[in-house]
Amino acid sequence: MNQKILIVEDEPLIRNELNTLLQSNGYETVAPEELSDVIDQIKVEQPHLILLDIKLPGTSGFSLCTQIRTFSEVPIIFVTSCNTDMDELNSIMLGGDAFITKPYNTAILLAKIASLLRRAYPVKQSEQMACGGAVLRLESSSLDYHGQSVELTKNELKILYYLFKNAGKICARGDLVEFLWDNQLYVDDNALSVNINRIREKLAGIGLTDFIKTKHRQGYTI
Repeated sequence: MNQKILIVEDEPLIRNELNTLLQSNGYETVAPEELSDVIDQIKVEQPHLILLDIKLPGTSGFSLCTQIRTFSEVPIIFVTSCNTDMDELNSIMLGGDAFITKPYNTAILLAKIASLLRRAYPVKQSEQMACGGAVLRLESSSLDYHGQSVELTKNELKILYYLFKNAGKICARGDLVEFLWDNQLYVDDNALSVNINRIREKLAGIGLTDFIKTKHRQGYTI
């Protein structure tokens, strides 16, 4: 199944251009002309990624992004003519994953889309991984250990996927941050520590302690 991208753009010319560009590159698209119920459309369509303009009739992309983040972690790329540093900073602080100004370079836009989709959906749904008696199940976003299971958030799953993939190696904090958050410039380094601590607490709850080891000033390993 092709990955689905929802386009939130009020200018018909640009909306049609994006629609054609994405379809010709193998993506399924949803490009609503009526934007008054776009939040409901997102909930129904459940796209893999959203392209979002900032200046929209009756609302703004910033407002929509804030609403989307109350129920979804879907990657959001702002594609907009608003090009100040404050616009870009606001887009990231409100939960956007990337910021591209119009007129956009189609090759850069496609590369950014592909990069975010790889980060958000890194593996096939049926895949699972094992290490030290623990089994990471990506299809259910959970980890099993000796007959017990714990559910994981999206970021917790991605952290463990990266650690399992590099089992026995030291994973640098910077590499993990880059894997998790495309715009690492705006990410507080403490956010990674918070996620790691939450994972450790969950794993301890099913009897798996000292699974993620901290290497001082280097990173983490399993």
